[in-house]
Amino acid sequence: MSGGLSISVQRAFVRHGAARCALCDLTLAVAPGEQVALIGPSGAGKTTLLAVLGAAQRPEPGSVLIDAQDPWSLSGAALRRLRQRLFIAPQAPPLPPRQRVVHAVLAGRMPHWSLGKALGSLVRPTAAAVAHDALATFSLEHKLWSHVDRLSGGERQRVGLARALVSEAQLLLIDEPLSALDPALGRQALRVLIDAARANGATLICSLHHVEFALENFPRIIGLRDGSAVFDRPPAQISAADIERLYRDRDDPGTVPDATSPGPGEGRPAIAARCF
Repeated sequence: MSGGLSISVQRAFVRHGAARCALCDLTLAVAPGEQVALIGPSGAGKTTLLAVLGAAQRPEPGSVLIDAQDPWSLSGAALRRLRQRLFIAPQAPPLPPRQRVVHAVLAGRMPHWSLGKALGSLVRPTAAAVAHDALATFSLEHKLWSHVDRLSGGERQRVGLARALVSEAQLLLIDEPLSALDPALGRQALRVLIDAARANGATLICSLHHVEFALENFPRIIGLRDGSAVFDRPPAQISAADIERLYRDRDDPGTVPDATSPGPGEGRPAIAARCF
């Protein structure tokens, strides 16, 4: 891997329907190899932003550059080559029920394989050891030959993350990877993802409902609300009041943090463990 991809978004708008603005005049830049967490209430635009960054959603108006390239001005072949260098992990990974886990994980490699190699791997997995090692980082190696429909929701989510690990992508766009995991497994999974991205020099952008996990693990936090960036700062510069304002008057499950609680050390806000 030659390093992470850079991102530049300029005055991007995305509308779902005639009225609702999913992204509203959003501008941001992400450096190669940077690790960024997106937080905010449901409907804030986190998933839409990841789609824009992954060249799956075109902003209109506005622009996005991935590795200094406008994906929407590339030829079909050039766009496919660019997309081979990134990986989008949705909250609910698309795993066919009767597919074996080994094939589900190795699907992360398929963009780099010829058609013949991909078809051959469906008969005899080409890199089963690679899939085994990726699953082992999430304590799932014993599920290598299981069928997907025998997995719990949390196991499926970790299989989706193992797929991201084997993808060799230079840009990892991960949407709510911990929604089906308990706190202990969530922390483990997030650390595996962060450490792997850092080791490979990949750029990592991850949306999280677990605000405390974002503050604990990411050097940069972007708070989104109503399609706009409310703040974009290191966690030490985000107060409990900032978090309270971000989630105020929303109908999301969970508890808005106490804005009067003093932040523990280096200005970090004290936030009770909960999931928005």
